[in-house]
Amino acid sequence: MGKVASQKDLFEVSGPTYLTYVNWNCQHHQRAVMASLVQGVYVLERDRQWNRQGPDARAPAWWNFFHFELRQALVDAADSSIFGAVYAFQPPYHLLDPAAAAGAPHYVVAFRGTVTKKASASRDLELDLLLVRSGLEHTSRFRIAMQTIHDVVVAAGTEHGRVWLAGHSLGSAISTLGGKAMARAGVALTTFLFNAPFLSAPVERIPHKKVKQGIRIAKSFVTAGVATVLHKSGGASGEDAFAALARWVPNVLVNPADPISAEYVGYFDHRKKMEDIGAGAVGRLATRHSVKDLLLGIGKPGGCEPLHLFPSAVLTVNRTPSPDFKSAHGIHQWWRPDLALECRAYFYA
Repeated sequence: MGKVASQKDLFEVSGPTYLTYVNWNCQHHQRAVMASLVQGVYVLERDRQWNRQGPDARAPAWWNFFHFELRQALVDAADSSIFGAVYAFQPPYHLLDPAAAAGAPHYVVAFRGTVTKKASASRDLELDLLLVRSGLEHTSRFRIAMQTIHDVVVAAGTEHGRVWLAGHSLGSAISTLGGKAMARAGVALTTFLFNAPFLSAPVERIPHKKVKQGIRIAKSFVTAGVATVLHKSGGASGEDAFAALARWVPNVLVNPADPISAEYVGYFDHRKKMEDIGAGAVGRLATRHSVKDLLLGIGKPGGCEPLHLFPSAVLTVNRTPSPDFKSAHGIHQWWRPDLALECRAYFYA
């Protein structure tokens, strides 16, 4: 990934150059490689903007280092920016350790987040606003992404582990939509969602634990009540659709200092809290709905749950202190070897 000039370069510019041997059965190695492949998409777009080609291009180092090949760059028809990539795992035979490589993906489809500089900023910020307002399902970027995911899965086969998804920030939202669509079609893809947006009130930012718990408990009872009323009146009902996603267990990686993704910490902790206080049924009903989407979905039975709600997930929380928003939300944090991580699996029952 280029010459390492300093400790800062190692983590913020050059990537995980310490990872000269990848054990694909190790979660930490998986995380670092997937973050690097997402970074490869960011650098692809920067290469395009700065017209860096051939030996001047910086993006290839991000996948070549881990023996991936770039098979396809995904281009947004609206502004010609590169927002995603399809990688194929092609390790040299003499370096292939059958035991370590047994869990490696055949293909990875990765998506970058928002780039705020130069030509792609306008389109990315437009999509950020659409994500909050009405979702990305009807955008050209998501249609291209979804068609690509489908085509790669068809080409690779539906055997577990052949195709992985990865995304950061806005790219995590695209990966989430794609992962949910494939799960509903019966294909659960291994997925890494770095700093995925949580589209709800930032309760996790409240400093008082009891206040946070009280707000979430009250919100769950209100949400469950609205859902029950609408279900009885023939309105919103998404239980079957939500339960169908349960076998898909994405890796959700968040930083509590990142206001965009931090709410996932409270979302999953609250599910356990509701079980602990004997309100598990209320919690499970509230888990798959938001009041806003319920009210907007009146008259649309069987509508899908909000983007940020997951039946099952492996939640990884980076507790390493972050000095600023850039550090807390950035993709660079996820390939560091010295993170203070908390990891827990949640399953919908």
